[in-house]
Amino acid sequence: MPVVYRTQRRVEFFDTDMAGIVHFSRFFIYMEQAEQEFLRSLGLSVSIVWEGKPIGFPRVSARCDYVSTVTFEDVMDVEVSIEKLGTKSITYQFQFTKDGKPVAMGTTVACCCAKSPEGPMVGIPIPDSFKAKLRALLEPS
Repeated sequence: MPVVYRTQRRVEFFDTDMAGIVHFSRFFIYMEQAEQEFLRSLGLSVSIVWEGKPIGFPRVSARCDYVSTVTFEDVMDVEVSIEKLGTKSITYQFQFTKDGKPVAMGTTVACCCAKSPEGPMVGIPIPDSFKAKLRALLEPS
């Protein structure tokens, strides 16, 4: 079973809409924050110089399905796991719960890209040593 990274998010007032519930768009920010925390816990990042080369992992897809509402000052548990580790991309899965009850489920796909000041980012294979840190989470010993 894949390793799951767990964190929490407290709903701030600016996260809410006029109805007092979290605006749907905030979940995309919560997913990005949780992804970055997850990678940071492994000594990785979405923007890093790896083996002397600057790489980044921009999102190429994002989706979120909503089950129930959360409001100002609610605390959500957020679980991050890797759904798929491809040649050039990583698919993350996110589960949001409050008091053990589902709130939302999301998925993002990030593509490994070479960063260069001279031009646009270009998709490249995820470096083997970077991938090894993630693969260890998919196949725990």
